[in-house]
Amino acid sequence: MVIVAIVAVCAVLLVLAFLLPRLSRHPQRGTQRALGIGSRAGSSAPGALGRLLSKPFRSSSRAVGRSGSAGRRARSRSPF
Repeated sequence: MVIVAIVAVCAVLLVLAFLLPRLSRHPQRGTQRALGIGSRAGSSAPGALGRLLSKPFRSSSRAVGRSGSAGRRARSRSPF
């Protein structure tokens, strides 16, 4: 369920970054901030459990960042 939500957010952000590059930065930062809160909460667990609990949030945040930058990069390369 969570994976589907992250994929949907990345897809929406990709389209938004392609159509409105400047306006896509705020939703991207908000999503990354929310995922960062989850990552910090998960990493408060001791030892390897903390790394295990925070990893999905870190990788999701990285995916959101890559999705936004890919949309803006594709827009800059487009001929129009």
